[in-house]
Amino acid sequence: MLIEYFETDLNLQLIFGLMLGLLFGVAAQISRFCLRRSVAAEDGPDFAGLAVWLTALGVAIFAVQIANKMGFVALKGHRYLAQDIPVLAILAGGLMFGVGMVLTRGCVTRLTVLSATGNLRAVLVLMVFAITAHAMLKGVLSPLRVALGQATFDVATPSLAVIPGAGFFIPAVVLAVAIWLARRFGAPAAHLSLSVLIGLLVALGWVGTSTLLMDDFDPTPVQSLAFTLPFAESLFWTLASTAVPAGFGVGLIGGVLVGAFLSAATRSELSLVSFADSRETLRYGAGGVLMGVGGVLAGGCTIGAGLSGVSTLSVAAILALLSIVAGAVIARQAFRERSMAGVVAQ
Repeated sequence: MLIEYFETDLNLQLIFGLMLGLLFGVAAQISRFCLRRSVAAEDGPDFAGLAVWLTALGVAIFAVQIANKMGFVALKGHRYLAQDIPVLAILAGGLMFGVGMVLTRGCVTRLTVLSATGNLRAVLVLMVFAITAHAMLKGVLSPLRVALGQATFDVATPSLAVIPGAGFFIPAVVLAVAIWLARRFGAPAAHLSLSVLIGLLVALGWVGTSTLLMDDFDPTPVQSLAFTLPFAESLFWTLASTAVPAGFGVGLIGGVLVGAFLSAATRSELSLVSFADSRETLRYGAGGVLMGVGGVLAGGCTIGAGLSGVSTLSVAAILALLSIVAGAVIARQAFRERSMAGVVAQ
């Protein structure tokens, strides 16, 4: 019976996603892995945290490009490498996602980890995020996605990987910047080590879904660590599990939650946290909506597009990541100026 269960392709995807998520959840919880904190924290960028994030990115690019050269990653035909890039959707979505994660004080990745440790604010945001993302993909908001997605720009080179030496030079530069930031701002060695693991998990996700889980008779999308689509899938599976089987995305989200919970419990970091007032509730809810809409339009979140997508050196993913960072920085600056104006008025 157990052997038959593991012989089913969808069940293998579920277990594989669960394993990746479990390891990622532990690593992200300990290292406080979060792009929003790195570039748009309340008191300014956390350059030590940025060093951790860039280390994961550099390792992910290196590992994925090596695996791709060796034939272990099947990226041909993937949406990240399409020649017609939906520029308007990516730019608008990235900006919205960046603003949303400033409103919620965390990217979806960080909020997922926090929800497992007892943060009720994060739980509410993720519920709103998942519902909004599903509405954008298959529900009442899908016409918006379709309309914005029609504004495309054809590129001859959808991935920078075709440039000779780019698969080595680009991650080398990223890692050099990460090392300089780590030394300059004192990034903990343990956090840097865990970021290396996160980068390798990205590569493992691409390799696993390209080889171990590939079925020529019933092909499934090649994918890696991500949160936007997996959360939408997890929501749909939760509501209709008898009709919709669980796959890689559901396993990934479940694994992250379990891994983060076990890590926090072991480290005595479980704590119930709720909203201070209704105004804060509205702020977090609005941020969840913006991230749900933005994540779908941009083609992913800070992990799906930002880490997994950029590891393929996709032009579309790079554009999405830059748009998310820009949205976060602009929103943080706007809120800071508004706060300062309020202090002066008093």
